[in-house]
Order: sequence, then C-alpha cells, then structure tokens
Amino acid sequence: MLRTPLVALSPLVAFAALTAPALAQDWTVDHDASSVGFETTVSGGAVSGGFETWTADITLDPDNLEAASIDAAVTTASGSTGNRQMDDSMLSNAGLNPTDFETARFVSDDIRATETGYEAHGTMTMRGSEQPVVMPFTLAIADGRAIADSRFVIARADFGVGGSSWGSAAAEVTLVLHIEADAAQ
Repeated sequence: MLRTPLVALSPLVAFAALTAPALAQDWTVDHDASSVGFETTVSGGAVSGGFETWTADITLDPDNLEAASIDAAVTTASGSTGNRQMDDSMLSNAGLNPTDFETARFVSDDIRATETGYEAHGTMTMRGSEQPVVMPFTLAIADGRAIADSRFVIARADFGVGGSSWGSAAAEVTLVLHIEADAAQ
C-alpha cells in the first residue's frame, strides 16, 4: 500500500520550465492548452495525475540563451490522481504535505541548447529540500506561439517525500510537461 508521492512536486516545476522557450522575450502561458502531470508506479500498477494550479514565468530567446530563465511553481494541494486513496497519501504529512509546504518550485540557473532540444539546469524545491535538476525539453516556435514538451524523472526520497510504509511505491516519478505560450506584448 503506497501512496503516490511526489509526482506532484516537480510538477512544478517542471512543468513550468518547459514553457520557457520562444521568441526572445517573455512568454505568457496558455493554461487551458498546457498541463503539468506526473507518472509513477505503485504496487506494480501505473499511476498518473497532474496539478491544476501552477504558475510559470518564462523568458527565452533561442538566440540569446544567456538571458533565458524559468521560474515555475505548483500548488501542491492541487495534485490529483483521480484515486482518493492515492491522493490522500500523496497529500498527507508524509507526502507532499501541502499544509506545511504549499508549493513546489523550479528555478533555472541556465538553459542550454542540445542536439535534441534544450535543457533547463536549475534547482527544484519541494518539502523544503533543494535538489539540482536537469529538465530536458523540446521547443517549437511559430507565429508568436511556443510549444514545449518535457519528460524527466525525479526520485521522491531526494525531496523527503514518503513515509516508511511507502516502501518502493512511487520511488521514481516522471514529470510530464506540456506548455503552450504566447509571446508577451
């Protein structure tokens, strides 16, 4: 019996970090077209969910990555798998503990171009624990609209998420981000 831990965390993160790229400026996230989700395994079964409430401040110009930045946060209490028992565990004191830790956050230190897209290198903070994170993402920009997608894995225990009864449940959580944003005026 385990709880879906931390998938909610990076969500923050992460999720938000993906919307970064675009036309050399600030970007306004289209929340209706975007999502911050997670996938994990609990008791041998696949579990997925997402966060309804999150923010992302993104500045990115593929031609000026030195000036790029991503600051994204998820409201931990907005995490849901659609399964009450798993949600109760994820949002418990041993889980994301939204009572004491209202948000999970990702702040980039730098953004780099790679052979397959981009990487946002930065710090994720969850449950008061800060860990370095590399968030790979793809980016397409056309007509003032940016679309970014990312999938990356975090270890919940690195952020102090999960009680002794969780065992190997949701030991690794894949953050799944889809961000659509418009060039800010």
